[in-house]
Formats: sequence, C-alpha cells, structure tokens
Amino acid sequence: MALLPRAPRPRRAIASAFVSAVISGLVLLPGCTGRPRSGDFGRAKGRPAAKSFGSGKLAEIDLSEGAPESGADGRFFPLPASRTHVGLVRALERLRADERATGVFVRLGSAVLGWSRSEEIGRLLAQLRSDGLSVVCHAHALSNSTLWLAARGCDRLWLSPAGEIDTAGIASQMVYLKGALDKLDVSADFLHMGKYKSAAEPLTEEGPSEASREAMKELLRSMRSTWLEGLDKERKEAHLSNFAEHGPYSPKEAHDQGVVDALGYESDALLEAKKRAAAGEVVPVFGPKTSTGRAFDLAELIRVIAGVERGTTGRPTIAVVVASGGIAMEASGLLDGSGITARALTKTLRRLANNNDVKAIVLRIDSPGGSALASDLLWHEVREAVARKPVIASVADMAASGGYYLASAATRIVAERTSLVGSIGVVGGKLVIGAALEKHGINTVTFAASPEPGAEERATYMSALTPWNDETRRRIRAQMHGVYELFIDRVATGRKMDNEEVARSAEGRVWTGAQGLERHLVDEFGGLARALALARKLGRVDERAPVVVEGGIESLLETLFLSDDAGEADVARVLEESARRRSALLRHMPERWVASLQSAEPLLQHEQVLTALPFALTVE
Repeated sequence: MALLPRAPRPRRAIASAFVSAVISGLVLLPGCTGRPRSGDFGRAKGRPAAKSFGSGKLAEIDLSEGAPESGADGRFFPLPASRTHVGLVRALERLRADERATGVFVRLGSAVLGWSRSEEIGRLLAQLRSDGLSVVCHAHALSNSTLWLAARGCDRLWLSPAGEIDTAGIASQMVYLKGALDKLDVSADFLHMGKYKSAAEPLTEEGPSEASREAMKELLRSMRSTWLEGLDKERKEAHLSNFAEHGPYSPKEAHDQGVVDALGYESDALLEAKKRAAAGEVVPVFGPKTSTGRAFDLAELIRVIAGVERGTTGRPTIAVVVASGGIAMEASGLLDGSGITARALTKTLRRLANNNDVKAIVLRIDSPGGSALASDLLWHEVREAVARKPVIASVADMAASGGYYLASAATRIVAERTSLVGSIGVVGGKLVIGAALEKHGINTVTFAASPEPGAEERATYMSALTPWNDETRRRIRAQMHGVYELFIDRVATGRKMDNEEVARSAEGRVWTGAQGLERHLVDEFGGLARALALARKLGRVDERAPVVVEGGIESLLETLFLSDDAGEADVARVLEESARRRSALLRHMPERWVASLQSAEPLLQHEQVLTALPFALTVE
C-alpha cells in the first residue's frame, strides 16, 4: 500500500486489503442515485424552490437523533465527532461568531436528552438569543429536561398537533432482585465500603436501606430545586414551575396555558423561523443533514491503519478527550468495543501530554465507574498529563465512583448543577449459583492442593459455585478497605483537600453538581463550552485555536484482529460476528443501562473490587 513507508507486516497487509475493499465500495456509490434523503424532497423535480424572506442565514440544529457524548454508539464504525455533544457545542459557538447568521431553527423531535446536556444546550441557545438571533424550536414530545431546554433557549416553541408533554415531576426507580434470586436459590455475596454505597442493594436486599433512602431523597430534592428555579426564570406568564409537575398534558392544554406558542408541523415552524430571521437560505449546522453520507471517516481509518498520529495541527490546539461509559482494563466481554478502557485511554492521554501543539486537555467524563484498578491507573495518567499542561474535567450527566476518580485528578472540575458526582466508595462480590445447581441434581466437589484447613475456600473464593466463609469475607473486606482508603487519598491529592474533609463527602454517597460545589468536589458550574473557555485561558490560547476531538476507544486494528496471520476470510468473519453480537445485545437494550452494565462487567473478569455504580441510576 503506497501510504506505508515500509513493507507491511501480515496484519497491515490484511488491513490494506480491507481498506481497498472499502474504497472500492465507496467508488461505486456516486453512480447510485437511490432514494433521496428527507431533506432533499423539497428539491425534487417539479417542486418549487423554497421561498426567500431576505438575505439572512437560518442555521438548522437537528436534535431529533440526540447528541451522544461519544460516537461509539454500538455500531462498528462510530459517529463522527461533529455529530456528538462536542460537535453540537462547537457548532453553537461558531454561530455566535457567524455575522451572516440571523436565526436558528431547532428540531427537537422526540429527543431524550440527559439533564446536564439539556441545561447546557438551553444556556447556549439563550446566549444566541441575547446576541440578537431568533430561535424557533419544534418538538414532537417534551420531557422534564427538554421542556427546561426549550423554555430557556427558544423564542418560539412549536409542538406537533398530536404531540406529547410528558412532564410529570422528577423521580427515580430502583429494582430489587433479592426475592427472585431467593426463589432461584442464587445468593449474592457482596460487601461495600461506605454506608451510602448501595450499589449491591438491588441484589442483596428487598428494598433500600435507611441510608440509601436518605441519600436518594436529598439528591432528588437538589435536582428538583435546580429544575423548578430554572423554569421559574423562563416564561413566567405560563407559571412553568406549577405546570411541570402535574402532567402529562395534551398539546391543546399546553398551548392554552402558554407553555407552547403554537401547534403545527415542522414545516410550519420552519416557515415562521425563516420569516423571523429574514432568511434567504437554511444551512444545517448540526444533525444528520450535516453528514457526508459515508458511514465513517475513511481518511481517519487510513490514518489509523497507517499509524499516523491524530490531533497534530502544527498550531496551538485544545484537545477534547471523550471518556464515556463503564471503566475496564481492556475491551472484552459482552459489551466490548465501547466504554472506557485503561489501555486505550492511557495511549490517548500520553500522546496528548507529549504533543507540544496541545496546550490544554478537556476530559469530558460521562461514567458510573467500574474497575478499581483501571480507575487508579487512569488517575495516574491524568496526573501525569496535569504535570505537563492543564487538564479540565468536564462532567456530563455523571462522573460517579470511578468516573469521579478520574475527574479528581484534573486541574479543575466543571459540572452542571444537575450532573451527578461523587460516590466515593467501593463494592465487590459475586453471585453464587451452587445451591441452584444442586436443586437440579448438579453437585460440585472441590479439591485443594494444600492440606491446610480452609484451603478449599481460599483457593475458590471467586468461584460462582461456593459462598464465602467468614474468614474469606474478612480478607475481602480488608482488601476493599485498602482500596477505599486509596480512593479517598487520591481525591484528597487531586483536589488539594484533607483526607478527613474528603471522607465527610465519601461513604459512597452520590451528589448533584450543586451539592458537589458546596463540598469542594466541583470547582464551578458549566458545561463543555465553559470547560473549553477555561482550557483556553489556562492553556494561554485564543478563541481561534482549533479544537480536536479524541477518544479512548480501541483502535480498528486492535478491534479487528486476533492474530498476525489472519486472512481476508477472517476479517470478514470478525466484522460480521462483531456487528451481529453488538446489535443483538445493544439494539434492544435501553441506552441508559449500557454504561451501568459496563461498570459491573469487571466482576465477570474476576476483579474483586469496583469503584462503580453497577445499576442504572436514572432520574427522569
């Protein structure tokens, strides 16, 4: 392959063949007319040209398919960075500097957006309004969080005539499985450090402990206060804070109470947006219409295979590193190919730390944690990077447990008031199925090499066939206590706090960003845009400095190849199997569950201790 400076090894030869096949397929694409995209129907033959209302430019923001933190959304080839939350924030920032832009049209669709992202997007749209741009929004459905976004960010809010207003107040639900496990004769052996570290309670209890109940009520109270105070500042005539907790509502009810300004279709709202902006053209700046049409970035793929480093611009640069999902040592198991892995993220952090063009790093974290070992190794890598340049931790919806472990190593931590932080604690254990097997006539016999008493229990302490005895439980508790003390010490070092002060906010308790600021777990409120501004300031670069987006996901070659002598048939087989397995596991799984399942997965790889929330903490 001409791009390679030397004769390729077998693995690269296969990669070259794979890329050649991809290129061949892409070369054929221009000759296929196919079905027009939805955005092209208005230009079909015989259709009149769109009416112009002036010389202005209307920017279109399409959030109907969401704005994920990471492009690794379960497909083999990830979304481009321009389609992620990072890309959305950058698009909104560029609009503020676009002198031709006179208005914004936002397609909300039925998007499900997390609290912190809704808070930031609403704030950025409000800034555009304050700059004099009109902002017209259209939704098919509004939830608690997207109503907040629209109330703050939109001049005019449209709702589909058959749409939904699903605002009915904030709540969180937990599912407790102990009763079902008891019926199956499956026992859950779990220990935890910290009275609020309730991660194992769904497996060990039939309901929440008093400490868990107290912590959850305080967390929800903090989020509710932030939400209602925010709504009270917007659309005061609609009394949104009273409206928001008593739904769901019909579109007519929402319109009659002044919550939405008009009922109609996207085409109606777009027409109004063009009139208000005196626009002669509509330019998509975020969403599916901004894609090139290719499923992935071919140039990036070639650079990866050729071994060319990314993020090198020759100019002072800010790098955004997206760390999203559960934390593990390596990508393996049922949910491989996604989440945060120590190996991949370590490579990224070291490369950026050693790149003199990169003046500051923004570590965008959205994680419930996972492996204690991986979390500590990555904490060290962040500290190594901090010694070279500023590292700003930007918390998305959650930096909890191992996610906060990483954040605590940064120069500064920026979080939204509705972000979840903390959960400084550890948990570990196993499910024991030996009794369930015996019930069906399957018996287990253990043979130990040592004749010493207790040798069998010690040698098989991580086996799913036998429960822990008292001595094993004591030893595991001591191990977990050591990790818990290390966690507190790491946070104290990174945050420049006393260990005693950290301990008062530890014991596994989860805090909102608003509570975290009071406890010095967070430095200031804000989203990714604020983190970028802080990175520019501390990195001493101006606003024109380019921003590159990096990720800690495994490289294509590491994902594809199992051995150096793999052939083309092996490549095809691995591609097909990978796509099949991921689609089967992830396609029907609620997105909010994936990161939580990833955080618990290291237990299946025989890691004893987690800094994780191995359950889905979802607040709606």
